[in-house]
Amino acid sequence: MPVMNIIFGRMVGSFTGYYSQDAATTYEFFKNAITTCALYLVGLFGIRLVLDYVAYVGFRMCSLRISAAIRLEYMRCLFGQPVSTLDVLPPGQTAAIITITASVLQVGISEKLSAFLQSASTVISAFVIAMVYSWSLTLITSSGLLLITIVYAATTPFLVKLMNEVQHADIQASTTANEIFGSIRMVAACGAEEKMGKRYAGWVDESRRRGLRMSPLIAAQQAPIQFAVYSTFALSFWYSLKMYLELRFNSAETLIVVLMSVMLMTTSISGITGPLSAAARAAGAATIFYTIIDAPRPDRSGVKEPEVSASEDVVLYNVNFAYSTRPDLKILDNLTLVLPAGKITAIVGPSGSGKSTIVGLLERWYEIQAPESGDMVWSLFWRNGWIAVGGRPLRDIDLKWWRSQIGLVQQEPFLFNNTIYRNVEYGLIGTEWENADLETKKDLVKQACKEAYADEFIDRLPEGYSTVVGDAGIKLSGGQRQRLAIARAIIKRPKILILDEATSSIDVRGEQMVQEALDKVSKNRTTLMIAHRLTTVKKADNIVVLRKGQVVQQGTHEALMAQEGGAYWTLANAQQINAEAEHRPDDERCSQDADIAEKKSMATIGTDTTLIETSVSLSHPEPPKKSRGFFGSFGLLLREQSSHWRWYIVMLLAAVGGGASQPIQAYLFATLLTLFQFWGPWLPALASFWSLMFVVLAIFVAICYFALGWSTSTMAFNITHHYRQEYFRNILSKSVAFFDGDDHSVGALTARLATDPSQLQELLGTNMAFVVISILNVVGCIAISFYFGWKLTLITLCSSMPLIIAAAFFKIRYETQFEKANNAVFAESAKFAAEAIGAFRTVSALTLEDTIIQRYDKLLHDHIRNAWVKASWTTLIFSMADSIALLCMAFVLWYGGTLMLNHEYMPFQYIVVYIAVLQGGMGAGQWLSYAPNIAKASVAANRIIDMRAKDRVDGKLMSLDFGNIGENDMGVKIQFQNVWFRYPTRDVPILNGLSLTIEKGQFAAIVGPSGSGKTTVVSLLERFYTPRAGRISYNGSDISDLSLSHYRKEISLVAQEPNLFDGTLRDNILLGVDPDETTEEQLHQACRDAEIHDFIVSLPDGYNTEVGTRGVTLSGGQKQRLAIARALIRNPRLLLLDEATSNLDAETERAVQAVFEKNKKNRTMVVVAHRLATVQNADVIFVLGDGRVIEKGDHSTLLRKRGVYYQMCQSQALDR
Repeated sequence: MPVMNIIFGRMVGSFTGYYSQDAATTYEFFKNAITTCALYLVGLFGIRLVLDYVAYVGFRMCSLRISAAIRLEYMRCLFGQPVSTLDVLPPGQTAAIITITASVLQVGISEKLSAFLQSASTVISAFVIAMVYSWSLTLITSSGLLLITIVYAATTPFLVKLMNEVQHADIQASTTANEIFGSIRMVAACGAEEKMGKRYAGWVDESRRRGLRMSPLIAAQQAPIQFAVYSTFALSFWYSLKMYLELRFNSAETLIVVLMSVMLMTTSISGITGPLSAAARAAGAATIFYTIIDAPRPDRSGVKEPEVSASEDVVLYNVNFAYSTRPDLKILDNLTLVLPAGKITAIVGPSGSGKSTIVGLLERWYEIQAPESGDMVWSLFWRNGWIAVGGRPLRDIDLKWWRSQIGLVQQEPFLFNNTIYRNVEYGLIGTEWENADLETKKDLVKQACKEAYADEFIDRLPEGYSTVVGDAGIKLSGGQRQRLAIARAIIKRPKILILDEATSSIDVRGEQMVQEALDKVSKNRTTLMIAHRLTTVKKADNIVVLRKGQVVQQGTHEALMAQEGGAYWTLANAQQINAEAEHRPDDERCSQDADIAEKKSMATIGTDTTLIETSVSLSHPEPPKKSRGFFGSFGLLLREQSSHWRWYIVMLLAAVGGGASQPIQAYLFATLLTLFQFWGPWLPALASFWSLMFVVLAIFVAICYFALGWSTSTMAFNITHHYRQEYFRNILSKSVAFFDGDDHSVGALTARLATDPSQLQELLGTNMAFVVISILNVVGCIAISFYFGWKLTLITLCSSMPLIIAAAFFKIRYETQFEKANNAVFAESAKFAAEAIGAFRTVSALTLEDTIIQRYDKLLHDHIRNAWVKASWTTLIFSMADSIALLCMAFVLWYGGTLMLNHEYMPFQYIVVYIAVLQGGMGAGQWLSYAPNIAKASVAANRIIDMRAKDRVDGKLMSLDFGNIGENDMGVKIQFQNVWFRYPTRDVPILNGLSLTIEKGQFAAIVGPSGSGKTTVVSLLERFYTPRAGRISYNGSDISDLSLSHYRKEISLVAQEPNLFDGTLRDNILLGVDPDETTEEQLHQACRDAEIHDFIVSLPDGYNTEVGTRGVTLSGGQKQRLAIARALIRNPRLLLLDEATSNLDAETERAVQAVFEKNKKNRTMVVVAHRLATVQNADVIFVLGDGRVIEKGDHSTLLRKRGVYYQMCQSQALDR
């Protein structure tokens, strides 16, 4: 562009001489000058086309590569940190950083950095050219740049500070959303959508509040800058005319080049500031990354085989430990423990006694310091002692090698969103079979699944080992997940096997078979078993009883049982189950009656099968989502924001003023330029007058941009605030089935929630105003051009505008397509990163760090490769769109010169048209520069609008009134009538005509093998899903006819895996009730009933103790007791317990069970359990198999029947 000023200067010099009184320039000379200047511009078009193409491709690929590299390095360094580092981070924060912050960094590099360099190079080159032509005039006329620099220097630091504050609030909002989406079932069950919505809204409100503080600063920055730009023109013309009158130069060419260059500098300086702000945000984003990248990483190297062997004794000596998040609570207290090589050591004891902490220390998720002489520092932090393997300190052993020697099955097993085969195959990482051929690996996987008795359910799946298990294995039952985790642990044939409640979620029959397999693989292998079910540890070589971090008893099962009244004897006595029943004369008759009833039930099911399948096949598919274009989305959203009409009026008036300033500038510019053709005493007064008009215009433009800066930034933050909250509410209102979809993972939804509403600013905020200015600029320039020279304007429009419009159309179109593809891949990589970070312990235990990094690298690399293929040809269109204005200018210069050559146009007319076309071209270019933002905004708007669509079932649920379901006296009556169900993401039927009745106030138990549909019954009662056929009634009313929110207020759920949220213990317990309507005594009583009150009051902060990320500072049993308290405080009519006591020790379980049974007269209880001792007092027990009831009755009746339930009881009897 600065070079174009030289060309235009030569052109002005030529026609000034041609039209001067002495006609210094001849016809031929002027004609040749016109042709030469036009060809120069054509050459500039070609050069810019090539350079733009290189710049577009280069910066786009550079931004993608840098963003990918920093994400990859962040992941690599994050997985190099100990688990304790992640424990102190809020849930979802790392995932938010790797999505939102990386996006800020990418935009700062690709779009903004290139714009900054382009504007900076324009300013520098224009300054150099101007200085060469006239240094004195350049220095005087460039004085406005000093004001611009001062304004930016004064305001930018404050803006950057506020931007960082806004970014911090946005990250916290994303962290909160990530946590909520990850526990959506518990949020829905507690009816806590509104409460969680307020929690999320708090951070969104904070983001807006901090953002609105930027509005006056933005306005204060824009107004002086625009004033400086236009007042510089006034000073330039006034001083240049003064020099002209003083005969200090006599060349119009010099004046034109200097003035046009200064004009270009002042207009381009604003193109530096915006990218500088984005660069500041990108620098802030990079800083967030480098807090982890630059953080010191523990040394993982050390000795390995043959210097040390994992087949040696493992010794813990005088170990003291407290978690860094709660250093005042001692977990292990001078613990000394020996795990003999090749032997099975079992650890039992109450919840919170330190059992799982030992696992964390052996896995080296946490480190302890060996005490040195006189060293008191570590003892103050309760983290000292000595752990050794074969006499070698554990901290001296190579960490990756050590973990590869351990097979771990955790209390809450985590499966990756991949196939069953891949999840089990991950266990081979770090073993001799890691690089084995595919067939060998398949055989090993199948053998491991067979040993873990997982092949039973895998073979029934349509896709077998290729079945994708879903987010965190959500598509499988708890027992199925645990069996796969066992297969993953034993496939590596580890020398050390750690089983942390490995069979807690497995049914009785499966547990017996898996236990036999574990007993087999544990032979001649150092094994550590942690269990509450004592039947699983009877065969251990040594059983250690822990209490408050100390060993209180140890020995074999027989030896410990002989110590009557001891700690182990007490635990065992609490788990005794009456597995025998007296045979009465009517036993046979009872058995026959039960068989007849069962056959009738099966016959009914068979009769209705055809009807059911027909009903299922006729279910309505979801209507396809409507894709809206830019104008459709813009129009809809603009109407929705009509409440901000005052700000829109201010913005529109300011934009009209800003757009009108360009054609007015063209007129004033031409008027002042033509003054140099004349000479006379009136010239100084005329020059002063028109220069003063430029000052008036500068004041007018400053006012417009002040109003524009304030209104648009205010609109932007209000719009983002509105749609971010709406988007969140719409996602949260979706049925649980929605979150099972592959495209709706926690990571993907969190990333979209963070970025999509921000993109709407491009449609309805600041950029929309600048688009309006650009359009008005073009329209105004065209109008003034027609007025002063219709012929040149008409020819220019007919020849140039179609090219410019076509270029803009294709640019927006392909940018939209590119953005859609980019979002798809970005969502996939974000989803994978969030999943991997969420499974940090599983990843480290399996030594999957390198595998995760390689896969993440591949996802990013594939993204870059696809982007390169698309960018290599689409950017040619973008470059053409940006460069086409030069080609049009060449035509204007040639054709306008020809008109002047023939005396059809006077210089004043030509200059007005030329400057107007130049300004219009710049306006069109500015509008085109927003094409990428418009494309992103259109895609984001479509996603936000589509999220409003209600599920067909949800629409029904939310529209009907709460029916008459009876008084809250004796609980509720529940009926399943021929219910058929399969999960939306799976084709495997779960319930096949299930029929059962639970009377008011009954304690009903549901037992059966894993995958038989027990948890599905609970999910259907919670209305997480809707049956495909059949009816579920609540006091006689179909539950689908009841108001969802009111219905769930009547129900409490304790899930198999308790979910705790970041906050205090009080916040978590009161999640499902109104804190203002709940007394302190009610809170304490619920916690007493759940056997957690004494533990809470023993903490320094009591009920105000922070639980940490996902409750990481609490044991599994403590988390489950908190979940029970959370359920009891709701005083439900229907209490659903899905393995609610599986993580509790026997004593606590018995106490909690007594509370349940004491209050059962006031409510109906549905209990899903594998531990039959917890349900032997149930009023009715339903035994499920293949999605049907195969046995029912109370404990004694089912024992006398000697069927499936009888066999299950025999398997769990401690004395067998």
